[in-house]
Amino acid sequence: MKKALDFVVEKIVFICGIASIIFVALIFFFLFKEGLSFLKDFGVLKFIGGRFWYPSSSPTLFGVLPLIVGSVFVTIGACVIAVPIGVMTALFISEIVPKGIRDILKSLVELIAAIPSVVVGFIGMITLVPLVKGIFNLPTGLTVFSSSIMLAFMAIPTIVTISEDAIRSVPWQYKQGALALGATKWQTLRRIILKAAMPGIIAAVMLGIGRVIGETMVVMMITGNSAHIPHSIFEPARTMTATIAAEMGETVRGGMHYKSLFAIGLVLFLITFFINFIADLFLGKNKNT
Repeated sequence: MKKALDFVVEKIVFICGIASIIFVALIFFFLFKEGLSFLKDFGVLKFIGGRFWYPSSSPTLFGVLPLIVGSVFVTIGACVIAVPIGVMTALFISEIVPKGIRDILKSLVELIAAIPSVVVGFIGMITLVPLVKGIFNLPTGLTVFSSSIMLAFMAIPTIVTISEDAIRSVPWQYKQGALALGATKWQTLRRIILKAAMPGIIAAVMLGIGRVIGETMVVMMITGNSAHIPHSIFEPARTMTATIAAEMGETVRGGMHYKSLFAIGLVLFLITFFINFIADLFLGKNKNT
């Protein structure tokens, strides 16, 4: 009976894994099919290197460069805020806070991840946007900086949860051995525990980046939706996800504008794939060393 149950569970896991691969392949095929016809008609270099996104103008301009730059600005800004705060919070919860409070704090952090993105965007519009406008004396608070702060708020729970699990999975012998050799608690945390947990922390950071770069509602509500190349974090911008969400309902099915949004989705898919590929290479290198 036990062998039969193990066999069934193993097959279910195998089928789920194959199904995941098939779904990803179908998504890529669908994006590639719709986007490739647009790229053939409009031109890859003209699409990637174009500095203007005016799909309703005459002539139409489908330059995706401002959208890529806007997405990169927002993602980098959110990571600069979320990564150090998330990793340090995970270290604090795992190694410093008393055991009785540890589970409560972790539950509170995980509860933040359950807040819908539209609620986060609404809170940002009501509270953060006027504050940024007033503090920095800007024409508008709908900027890359405002969006980066709210996206960091959304990415921190993912980074904290996975990093904390990685830190707690480090064998206790590492810590005890370092302390026995005369290392201080801070030296043990920084040189032993963090280094041993680094593959898991990197995985947490990459998942946080994936959450940020794929977010739609927050960037639609706070970034300003201005399709130009921002020169600082205190200017409005527009991301690829916001463009797809805002314009898909206004396009004619099968038209150039419709196909251009699939081409944007294809670019976003390839960027995400590249980020995960680099992360896997880095994780493999850490495991080998």
